[in-house]
Amino acid sequence: MKTTKQTALVAVTIAAGLMVGASATSATAAAGQCGRASWYALHSRTASGERMNPSAMTAAHRTLPFGTKLRVTNKNNGRSVVVRINDRGPFIKGRVLDLSKGAAGQLGFIGSGQTSVCMARV
Repeated sequence: MKTTKQTALVAVTIAAGLMVGASATSATAAAGQCGRASWYALHSRTASGERMNPSAMTAAHRTLPFGTKLRVTNKNNGRSVVVRINDRGPFIKGRVLDLSKGAAGQLGFIGSGQTSVCMARV
């Protein structure tokens, strides 16, 4: 028969495992998702502290760690590019990624302003 102390230890261990698994799952899901992406070209600082370079291959994502590299593929034309997360956003409902103008140019959607993409960690 287990003691109260052993039962409490088991419960804490299970809870900790669930929390770690949940955070890993949400980060994995965020990096393997498809959705709408837009582009932006500011000349201010990003959330990571670096100056925004519109021609760099960078992007904003709500939760992925700064420095994460993603392969982003435009579902409409099959073009893909590798970007580095250096900012937070997008803050418009229904969008999963904000890309620099340079990345949007490589993906071929500057004129439309937004497109459907899939992204995966590199």
